[in-house]
Amino acid sequence: MVKVKMWVEGDTEETFVNRVLRPHLRPLGVNPQPRKLGKPGHYTGIVEYPRARADILTTLEEDTVSFCTTMVDYYGMPRSWLGREAAIQKPVCEKPVTIEQAIRADISSAMGEGFDAARFIPYVQMHEFEALLFSDPGILAAHLESVEESVVRQIKEQFSSPEEIDDSAETAPSKRILRLDPSYRKPYDGMLLAQKIGLAVMRAECPHFDAWIGTLEALAVNR
Repeated sequence: MVKVKMWVEGDTEETFVNRVLRPHLRPLGVNPQPRKLGKPGHYTGIVEYPRARADILTTLEEDTVSFCTTMVDYYGMPRSWLGREAAIQKPVCEKPVTIEQAIRADISSAMGEGFDAARFIPYVQMHEFEALLFSDPGILAAHLESVEESVVRQIKEQFSSPEEIDDSAETAPSKRILRLDPSYRKPYDGMLLAQKIGLAVMRAECPHFDAWIGTLEALAVNR
């Protein structure tokens, strides 16, 4: 069984790994183990890069066999994250990749000669977890209170992918859902929806997310 230490941004992502990703990956021989970035007891969402860097390096140094990955959002990410400034000028699809490349190079350099760079798999999603839920407007609408599928579909169709749904602090995916149904509970409803929608649909609609999952699936095959 290949172990993957997953540094995530918060409770929602941690629950998503435990309830959605693990049931998919464990039968393939990959065991994801989520942990939240930041000081225990003081988790406040995405942290400054030096703190995240320290957590990642400690993980890689303490366990020289396991892999390490991240699940953090581009939107709201502090400017201290490497590549964040350069990403501002990039097209949407290149923003997360720019940061991933920068932190991969930094972590590999810090680990020194002989480090297997394949052990660190950075993943930056454009926006919060709820973006994935727009992959299936029918299921999302049916779960919400008195919301027509056409309303959700209209939101989705404004973007080339659910991964791109966001254009301001007031239009984040979760904010859009809450405006449609103020009773939406995060992460409880989000996990129910993710399980109903399923990874296959989310992967089909979200190419960057799909590529990350594919890389994790391949770990057991390549070892």
